[in-house]
Amino acid sequence: MAFIVTDNCIRCKYTDCVEVCPVDCFYEGPNFLVINPDECIDCALCEPECPANAIFSEDELPEDQEVFVELNQDLALIWPNIAEKKEAMPDAATWDGVEDKLEYLER
Repeated sequence: MAFIVTDNCIRCKYTDCVEVCPVDCFYEGPNFLVINPDECIDCALCEPECPANAIFSEDELPEDQEVFVELNQDLALIWPNIAEKKEAMPDAATWDGVEDKLEYLER
């Protein structure tokens, strides 16, 4: 089972999780991160590092976040890999905790 980046990462894009990933399986879009499930080794190091609590184990994924399984898989194939921490989005604190942000996902 892989880990999945979910809704609360949109428009926050904290990258604390990226630094601890031993296999560099994170990919970066304009305002969201994803995990390539084929590369994720299920080490669980990223989950507690996410300040937005946006990362879940696939087997513990809330039902309303299941769409993100396919999004992580698909977007990881087209977005560039990210392996080093960057600054969060300028208004990340404002967006952290806002629900139903899928409409704001930039591809």
